[in-house]
Amino acid sequence: MNAKTEQTQITAAKSWRMWVVFLLLGLAVAGILAKLLSLYWTDQAFLQNQGDARTIRTMLIPAHRGVITDRNGEPLAVSAPVASIWADPKYIDLQHPYLSRLGQLLEIPHGTLLDRVGSHPERRFIYLRRQVTPEVAEAVRLLGIPGINVDREYRRFYPAGEVTAHLVGFTNVDGEGQEGMELAFNEWLSGEHGSKLVMRDRVGRTIRHIRSIQDARQGNELQLSIDLRLQYMAYRELKAVVEAHQADAGSVVILDTHTGEVLAMVNQPSYNPNDRSRLEPAALRNRAMTDLFEPGSTVKPMTVAAALMTGRYTPDTVVKTSPGTMRVRSATIRDFRNYGDLSLTGIITKSSNVGTVRLVMDMEHDRLPRLLQNLGFGQLSQTGFPGERTGHLPDLRERQVVERATMSYGYGLSVTPLQLAQAYIPFASDGVLYPVSLLKNEQDSAGVRVMPPGVGNQVLNMMETVIGPEGTARRAAVEGYRVAGKTGTVHRIGGGGYNREEYTTVFAGVAPVSDPRLAIVVMVDNPKGREIYGGEVAAPVFARVAAGALRLLNLDPDRWPEPRRQVAGR
Repeated sequence: MNAKTEQTQITAAKSWRMWVVFLLLGLAVAGILAKLLSLYWTDQAFLQNQGDARTIRTMLIPAHRGVITDRNGEPLAVSAPVASIWADPKYIDLQHPYLSRLGQLLEIPHGTLLDRVGSHPERRFIYLRRQVTPEVAEAVRLLGIPGINVDREYRRFYPAGEVTAHLVGFTNVDGEGQEGMELAFNEWLSGEHGSKLVMRDRVGRTIRHIRSIQDARQGNELQLSIDLRLQYMAYRELKAVVEAHQADAGSVVILDTHTGEVLAMVNQPSYNPNDRSRLEPAALRNRAMTDLFEPGSTVKPMTVAAALMTGRYTPDTVVKTSPGTMRVRSATIRDFRNYGDLSLTGIITKSSNVGTVRLVMDMEHDRLPRLLQNLGFGQLSQTGFPGERTGHLPDLRERQVVERATMSYGYGLSVTPLQLAQAYIPFASDGVLYPVSLLKNEQDSAGVRVMPPGVGNQVLNMMETVIGPEGTARRAAVEGYRVAGKTGTVHRIGGGGYNREEYTTVFAGVAPVSDPRLAIVVMVDNPKGREIYGGEVAAPVFARVAAGALRLLNLDPDRWPEPRRQVAGR
């Protein structure tokens, strides 16, 4: 074979191998193009879904809970923006240098933080701290720790603190009502959370907002009937008397006698809803609506009203109370002393037990219980407040003579301070009872007549004598105003019956007499010391509360000092 032929063969072999390489490269390129086309046309939806599943998230848009205000628009409960810090353990590096700083910001010991995020690697969501301030949240965000996330939410704040705590109530950390009006109107106040789609990176940080799915619907506003000015004033006076007499508890209720609206409702002891770290369960109760007591002599005006309603009595009708005691079967009824003959007005002025018993024994056996029932005793006030109690009004039979006798001066039945305040409205409205409301009324209330015209006014004028020189509540007088009311002092009930050493003191009254606007009840439970009677403990509180309320509401004085006589020659 010559050299030329050999060279030709070598060249042909190289050319063949080159074409083989070109063919293989062409096949590879074709395969890649085919795969790309397949991915683009056939698998695009699948790959897009897989990508979205790893980067697209639905984020909650928290709703703003409705504001609670007083009747004048003053805020009682508001929601402020805060943040929650949470962790995704899958992305957290336990050796990250900023974890110690994170623990300092969240006030979590470093060891506790590591244990919390490292002991559950299978979990994808762990709260580290709820409701931190925006400043703390921003500091956490700037740390940029993979797996540590910041979400916006709201925290409930109560500007009036303990002053309105029992009425307004509070929410839990998730914004759900737990007590008071927050619980009663939870659905009304709660908004509806929205949602949106966001894109997050591999460590869970939000990098882009894609679109909104549903807008958040904010909660509705709730306007209460109370006047925050009156609430502060009543709370101050109640707290002072409870501390001064070392009492166990106390309540004050102020009602608008024209509408039945609650203008103030305060209790002791109270609590701060903004800081419940030291909360005691006993302080949670809205005692004005949940605690029961025997109303004692504050029922006597109702007994006299029942007597007037028979048509056989007038305010001047004389009743014999000598010798200051009387027997009713096995029971002995006693007055503080022998008052002799008393008119119906005198029975209220002197607070005669014997006098009211003689009146009730001269009526049909169910006349007084029917009147008390019509006044709201033994029934819910229909305010919707959680935990409200009905009290106890016994259904007496004709043969239950002793029970009828003790009922005439307020024993053997039980009420709440709110029920007692409502029962005094007909004395201020000439026999018309208005329903109680914790919400501001947008229209006039419809009252129900429970006494014939004239009876309520007559009893109101009788009760004005209780504050006079001969009455039992001279310390309830208010300078510049005519006021009327009735004291009550009852033995507390213990495990073995009545405790002769412990008392509940009450004063229920109306002001001003010439044009009644307010019904006020003051109850102080178990005062200690030398002063234990309603005229000594509760009546002065009534005077200060009534004086403050009448001036704050700008009601005209109706009692002017007697003009001094001019002496001739001077």
